[in-house]
Amino acid sequence: MMTINEIQDEIIEEFADFDDWMDRYQLLIDLGNDQQPLPASAKTDQNLIEGCQSRVWLTAELTPEGLVHFEAESDALIVKGIVALLIRVLSDHTPSEIVGAELYFIERIGLREHLSPTRSNGLLAMLRQMRMYALAFQSRAAHED
Repeated sequence: MMTINEIQDEIIEEFADFDDWMDRYQLLIDLGNDQQPLPASAKTDQNLIEGCQSRVWLTAELTPEGLVHFEAESDALIVKGIVALLIRVLSDHTPSEIVGAELYFIERIGLREHLSPTRSNGLLAMLRQMRMYALAFQSRAAHED
């Protein structure tokens, strides 16, 4: 299994193939479209991320192997791609790996500087929610020991 940093490096390489930001936006849209849609039952207010201009639903579960598995969907194409990238990087890792991860790919692919302030806030809100799930799973595991 690839580490979080190996996955980030892979994403940086993929985005390096495109000089033009319109092409990079298209890559984001394609990544979002490739993602499995969430079942309607998961599109609840409880799974809705606050702080996003678009509607973004995020679910997380702890697998029997102790890995956090994320699924998400958004009603906005680019946001759907952004959340697909975050899931690709963070999903199926341990809670402590997720909590301790330094996500440098966001800066390196130029994503933050090419997002509007509201989308940038949404990105931070998605990331914060994913870390909160990981912290909750980490805390629950500590109490069960």
